[in-house]
Amino acid sequence: MTTGSAPGDGAGESVPAHGGLDPDSLRGRVAVVAGATRGAGRGIAIALGEAGATVVCTGRSSRAGDRTIRSDYGTRPETIEETAELVTAAGGTGVAIQVDHLDHDAVRALAARIEREHGRLDVLVNDIWGGEGLVGDPSGWDRPMWELDLDAGLRMLRLAVETHLVTSHALLPLLASREGGLVVEMTDGTVEYNRDHYRISVFYDLAKTAVGRLGFSQAHDLRSVGGTALSVTPGWLRSELMLEHFGVREANWRDALEGRDGAEPAAPADFEQSESPRFVGRGIAALAADPDRQRWTGRSATATDLARAYGVVDVDGRVPDVWPLVLAADG
Repeated sequence: MTTGSAPGDGAGESVPAHGGLDPDSLRGRVAVVAGATRGAGRGIAIALGEAGATVVCTGRSSRAGDRTIRSDYGTRPETIEETAELVTAAGGTGVAIQVDHLDHDAVRALAARIEREHGRLDVLVNDIWGGEGLVGDPSGWDRPMWELDLDAGLRMLRLAVETHLVTSHALLPLLASREGGLVVEMTDGTVEYNRDHYRISVFYDLAKTAVGRLGFSQAHDLRSVGGTALSVTPGWLRSELMLEHFGVREANWRDALEGRDGAEPAAPADFEQSESPRFVGRGIAALAADPDRQRWTGRSATATDLARAYGVVDVDGRVPDVWPLVLAADG
């Protein structure tokens, strides 16, 4: 296997090129990553590009689009155009289309454009979210629902659930028109974990459990046409927001474990098992290339589950897994 020069866990190790992906395994396939501006969505889009796919990257943050379409993340610098360029640089073909996934007409227009310009859809990844600002800091977590802001909670549900439903409703007819389509619902926590653990607030808890169920429900609908649907969760994701929180970049993320200026560590010890956004993307890209992917339909998987099944690795050559540490901390 061809290897790159990035260091792995041990001295002298090297990381497999493309993280273990075949760079032509998705050549000729068309994917939509809905919510590809940043975080897991961006990582998934780039990884699909590493496997040669044409990736339509959607989201609200655009450097060239309609300035009246505004992200819940405000003036953050990431854009869908930047993601599309990274997809192309990785070996695929990136296409940026500005879409507010709460605008039903805009999503229907997206579906019509993909059919007109590409004539097919093989992979749909629903990663729309945008609710981080509504979650709040830990001091406000675990409060009874009657103390919460109802409008903010309902906004969270619209961002997390309605967007996914609207997008699938518009795009599944094209995806289901040929056998073998794949739908991935991105969420936080497996179905099993979320079933047994209360997640932050009634609204967040409902949002994340509902998306897991969407993967299961769409598996039911797609089974008759040979399609596959599942839900996938990353572990501790080193998103742009998370790296900024700890004052580090992807290149020096381990510095967050050591602290800054002699202070206590900025990140807890289990941040050692954090993962880049590309990690979950590589697992999804390998899944999309698997002719036997229907064995996953209706399931709930972690990024690590996919990586171990398909032999892919993170950008530093590791296969991180924070979930055992999370479960151990829960007692």
